[in-house]
Amino acid sequence: MPWVDPAGVPGGAPAAHNLGRVESLGAFLKSRRDRVTPADVGLRTHGAVRRVPGLRREELALLAGVSAGYYTRLEQGQAETASPQVLDALARALRLDEIETVHLHNLARRPAARRLAEPPPEEPAPHVLALLDAIADATPAIVLGRRGDVLAWNRTGHALRAEHVPFGAPGHPAQRPSITRMLFLDPLARDLYRNWAEVALAHVAHLRLTAGRHPTDARLAELIGELSMRSDEFAAMWASGVVADCTTGTMELQHPTVGPVEVTYHVWLQPDSPDVRLEIYTPNDPGSADALRILAQQSHPDREPAARRR
Repeated sequence: MPWVDPAGVPGGAPAAHNLGRVESLGAFLKSRRDRVTPADVGLRTHGAVRRVPGLRREELALLAGVSAGYYTRLEQGQAETASPQVLDALARALRLDEIETVHLHNLARRPAARRLAEPPPEEPAPHVLALLDAIADATPAIVLGRRGDVLAWNRTGHALRAEHVPFGAPGHPAQRPSITRMLFLDPLARDLYRNWAEVALAHVAHLRLTAGRHPTDARLAELIGELSMRSDEFAAMWASGVVADCTTGTMELQHPTVGPVEVTYHVWLQPDSPDVRLEIYTPNDPGSADALRILAQQSHPDREPAARRR
């Protein structure tokens, strides 16, 4: 069944030439303008027939205190730059939340003519691995890179999220499992989640935020293009324009070994490397706590350091 966006409108796949590209500032502005109605901002339309789903450009420009001509050039990609003050005014007029506003500023800072470049391999800092090793066996934890690649995990984290993947895979950059890719393209991983749509949408929302931060990351563009081509549901979620920084949430799992498990994930971010995310999973009920204890016992026959081994 195709994924349906929060407004109830089936998402469509983006055009082939846009696959893997980070959206433009103008495209993001238009998508947000389309979702704000005149009634939302107290504008009277006097019953006139409207040809746009949300605000007209002239109306948004008026609310933001800029000229209609300047805003039109900005949305069409013909204006060279926008000041932080103008961007904040547009964000207020469009009722953007904090993360959407950050994304707006990220897109505005993007070079007009950008070239994709191969990024350096991601490596978790030693203190992150030390913290991962210090986490109790009963607490699943994984370290994710900017594209959702698993950089490290402890035994219980591996058993909870991807026990069908070799435990040592994160130690080899070319073989690192991608949680985002597995969510959409790996049937075994997908079947793990009873609330798959919620979890998948959170990954897409964070991927868009990351793409705004790193518009020249060739591997990130490749991932977005691959998923857009191979998964209609990813293409629909991506086309919805959702953007968020997902630092906590619920996963409802039907685990092949221990059965139903419900956990809350908590993301620990570090100022010196904000793209690296340590996710820790805590049980939401006594049955889930028992299931995690069973996983810990089965996956830790003898204690060894967590994370990456070659």
